[in-house]
Amino acid sequence: MGSKYQAYPEYKDSGIEWLGEIPPEWRIFRGKFVFSEYGERSETGDETLLSVSEYYGVKPRGDVVDDGDFLSRAESLVGYKKCNKNDLVMNIMLAWKRGLGVTKYDGIVSPAYSVFRFNENASPDYMHYLLRTDIYVDHFKTRSTGVIDSRLRLYPDSFSDVSILLPSINEQEKIANFLDHETAKIDILIEKQQQLIKLLKEKRQAVISHAVTKGLNPNAKMRDSGVEWLGKVPEHWEVSRVGFYANKIGSGKTPKGGSEIYQDEGILFLRSQNIYDDGLKVSESECVFISIEIHEDMINTSVQSGDVLLNITGGSIGRTCLVPDEFVEANVNQHVCILRFAATLNEYLSYVMKADMIKEQIESCQTGSNREGLNFEQIAKLIVCIPPEGERIEVLNHLKSSIKKYDQLESNARQAIGLMQERRTALISAAVTGKIDVRDWQAPNG
Repeated sequence: MGSKYQAYPEYKDSGIEWLGEIPPEWRIFRGKFVFSEYGERSETGDETLLSVSEYYGVKPRGDVVDDGDFLSRAESLVGYKKCNKNDLVMNIMLAWKRGLGVTKYDGIVSPAYSVFRFNENASPDYMHYLLRTDIYVDHFKTRSTGVIDSRLRLYPDSFSDVSILLPSINEQEKIANFLDHETAKIDILIEKQQQLIKLLKEKRQAVISHAVTKGLNPNAKMRDSGVEWLGKVPEHWEVSRVGFYANKIGSGKTPKGGSEIYQDEGILFLRSQNIYDDGLKVSESECVFISIEIHEDMINTSVQSGDVLLNITGGSIGRTCLVPDEFVEANVNQHVCILRFAATLNEYLSYVMKADMIKEQIESCQTGSNREGLNFEQIAKLIVCIPPEGERIEVLNHLKSSIKKYDQLESNARQAIGLMQERRTALISAAVTGKIDVRDWQAPNG
């Protein structure tokens, strides 16, 4: 961990290969001598519903959104397991993915989870840090039973047999306090970088929206567009509708058999989760494929480089991107619309489709019974304004260079977050496994 923290003066062999050397005074207990399973059930279901996440540990269900929340809302919560503050809650199916943590809340959890209560040998805060380290999570995977990852289970009997590394209770509390303090500092720095990313996205959006509605010349003569939310536009720009420029407006479909037809390789099948304003996301975890036969059967919905893809349903409605030149072959499902423009217009219109003026029009289409999504007629009627070709090229070049800068700044911020998260993980691991000695650590004043 660098020279800032000292190691212990000496170490002994723990006798357990995956734990390695430990400080001489530290002891190892089997889990059952540190905690016991607790199975009280809720009689009313009125308690706070808690959820276990691999990212955050245990949080009230309402606080956790889209981050590996593993719990579906049942109609009645009677019979759910009760847990008290400082209990350990574990999703036995996801212990190998860090699906466990010590709760800071009284509440109830899914009956499929296990709840454990610590005895006087263990500080709950220390245990929370210890049991979520890579070294323990990897060990849970080796102890889990099941043929494939998605079927793995760490049963309470096996968990109760895990070797638990424990310094004295005073030292455990000192380590937990040290980590609370140091990780809080890191978390503040991470939060600042996340705020920066948010600001960069807003700035990028503003730059695009201004360039494709007002142009680059602040002295250009303006005229009223005749559209309330668009306001004034350069007088020599053309105000028209998407349908006027589009050679194709159409969506794909999901072939018969639904998700059963997806393969590990073949023709890329794009869905709304692949379409983002900053480009296509086609990493391994986000992609599915279809067979060549199915693709050929859906040839009318195949994607070409230069197409503009637009999400037309659900929470991601309005997200859009250009299909890059190097793109080989793909198809889309019914939640994605393909917009195909003349080659001289497609890149420019891909920016126009990201602008606030389009997002606002899409939003205004989503009223009452129209909430299920955009139809092709609505898309064709979206109003856009287009400069002459020479000016179009200038705006395009300006946007490319500006966005490149924002992308670089965002990439730097993401890199900084990655490094800080690595540091946080390494610091926790070093402290709870005795690689650094924090016995003399004092919380700084102020």
